[in-house]
Amino acid sequence: MEENLTAKRLSEYFDVQKYNVFNWTGSFDEYLEKVQENPEITRTAFQRIYDMILSHGTEEYVDSKKKIIKYKIFEDPFENGKNAVFGIDIPLMKLVNFFKSAAQKHGTDKRVLLLKGPVGSSKSTIVTVLKKGLEEYSKTDDGVLYSFSWKIGDKIEPCPMNEEPLKLLPDEISVSNESVRLIFLKRINKKLASTKSLHKIEPEGDLCPFCRATFRNLLKDNEGNWLKAIQENIEVRRVIISEKDRIGIGTFMPKDEKNQDSTELTGDINYRKIVEYGSDSDPRAFNFDGEFNVANRGIIEFIEVLKLEVAFLYDLLSASQEHKIKPKKFAQTPIDEVIVGHTNEPEYNKLQNNEFMEALRDRTIKIEIPYVTKVSEEIKIYNKDYNKSKVSKHIAPHTLFVASMWAVLTRLEEPKKANLTLMQKLKLYDGKTLPDWTEDNVKELRKEAQREGFDGISPRYIQDKISNALVASEKEENCVNPFTVMNELRSGLKTHSLITSVEQRGKYESLLDSVKKEYEDIVKSEVQRAISADEEALKRLCGNYIDNVKAFTQKEKIINKFTGQRENPDEKLMRAVEEKTDIVDSRKIDFRTEIMNYIGALALEGKTFDYKTNERLNKALELKLFEDQKDSIKLTSLVSNVVDKDTQEKIDVVKTRLIKNYDYCDVCATNVLNYVASIFARGDMKN
Repeated sequence: MEENLTAKRLSEYFDVQKYNVFNWTGSFDEYLEKVQENPEITRTAFQRIYDMILSHGTEEYVDSKKKIIKYKIFEDPFENGKNAVFGIDIPLMKLVNFFKSAAQKHGTDKRVLLLKGPVGSSKSTIVTVLKKGLEEYSKTDDGVLYSFSWKIGDKIEPCPMNEEPLKLLPDEISVSNESVRLIFLKRINKKLASTKSLHKIEPEGDLCPFCRATFRNLLKDNEGNWLKAIQENIEVRRVIISEKDRIGIGTFMPKDEKNQDSTELTGDINYRKIVEYGSDSDPRAFNFDGEFNVANRGIIEFIEVLKLEVAFLYDLLSASQEHKIKPKKFAQTPIDEVIVGHTNEPEYNKLQNNEFMEALRDRTIKIEIPYVTKVSEEIKIYNKDYNKSKVSKHIAPHTLFVASMWAVLTRLEEPKKANLTLMQKLKLYDGKTLPDWTEDNVKELRKEAQREGFDGISPRYIQDKISNALVASEKEENCVNPFTVMNELRSGLKTHSLITSVEQRGKYESLLDSVKKEYEDIVKSEVQRAISADEEALKRLCGNYIDNVKAFTQKEKIINKFTGQRENPDEKLMRAVEEKTDIVDSRKIDFRTEIMNYIGALALEGKTFDYKTNERLNKALELKLFEDQKDSIKLTSLVSNVVDKDTQEKIDVVKTRLIKNYDYCDVCATNVLNYVASIFARGDMKN
């Protein structure tokens, strides 16, 4: 019997050692030693975020002859992929290049980063990953971050903006005509240069008003003895960035115009403390708790940034260009943080037409975040939310695929090439090959499509309809199939708030018809393979074909296993297989010779030929076997509901293969067999 858990027993699981590491405190001298050992602990917010992104690693791949770098942080290693971003690696490369440039102080560090794109294109998700990454990075040795507190009597007063402790080094001219801070920084940056670091340490500006006033009073009390004031009144502490605790991460969302107040960004007077300190201009009577204040050393997110009132923009412009904010009643205060906003297209277009926003446009770097235009990437979005661990019902094979296919089709522009359909274009984008189409052609297709990925259906709409299908199936069978989802997608178009014209709705409905036809081809092929998946029968057919090909290429007779007589190679059998793989009569000799040369080369290496390694031959054998067996199985008898015992046994074997090899359940395997049987009954089977 398990013992009951008590507080004492649970306390054994609490990591006291990690708690002490995260809450380290020490003297200013100890901090100077740490800086000299590892100068990068003093990095700027831009430098820290760039290093944080790289710390999770990269992966390179080539798409249409273009080298793409995939940054693994956007797979969301923090919450098991909950906020993973798929299919937009090129925009994410531009985003990381922005941080790289800003980390090296090439000018982009004085800009507002603006993510712009259609609704549901993962703009806010990208920012969420960056914020979560920064939180976790600050807990590591590589991302360690420090600030300081004031020890005044019995009180410990933390710096309200978690500023860099090196700002405590006097920036005034010293006896050597160089400031104390400059003398120290010269040595540190010399060391950094020797390590070939991309960073240069330059803590900018003075202390915040609260710390400046506190330090000034302490220097006065100590008659200008800076060393004594530092040693007796400063405690350096480690900082763990946390959005929940409002440390290093700020978030601002525009509210009702009448209730907006810029003090939400820069802090406000604490009227209760005015009585204690006697003046509203005393920094001790001020709450430095605006979003810009709490985001210092980290990142501030502006949700729907372009809905801000003009009064807020002045703070935003100063914060980006000058790295300063203006709290009420105080001088401009330096900040060190990344400013990132996101907005949708209508709001951005309004900005473009507003002459009062010209200054903001000039200080903004826009990165466009489109919808995914690859089916293989789009389906990952839905697999993340509707996998077996999260959904109690069975989702039939290809259900999420057809939803993804339709979503991507709505986002693609009609190809200008007369010999290319939209479905073919979708396949080319997804890496499939088509006759007479090269990677250069695919690059050309992408270039000529100006707005691809910025129109069409949002992933949220697809998720809503899949959810509807899951709920609807509760009252019916315990399985959701592609037709259930396609019906939901179609019926939802009538009330879709973003579809503004009958023509657009009609286009989307016709695309659903294209998807349905594509699905028919997929399941017909799948049932074909299930029918012809008899391993022994395939091996016999392959052996028979190879024996005849060998005899043909060597101009020999073949012994009939039943009659024992020597006969000519069976041309009818060989052509029946070869035609299934589109080998024309004029190419048959070359194909047979290639097969025998390949088998001979394997024999020289001591290897045995396996038809499964030759995808083309494997498919041809499956199709030939299917053709031989389909009449004996009589699948079309399912339509008439008159199935004899022998046929039912064979159909049950096929159903078992669908369940075992293709992830069907009993319900959807039965449904798909009935559906394909109805296609056969219509005579709709491809030759």
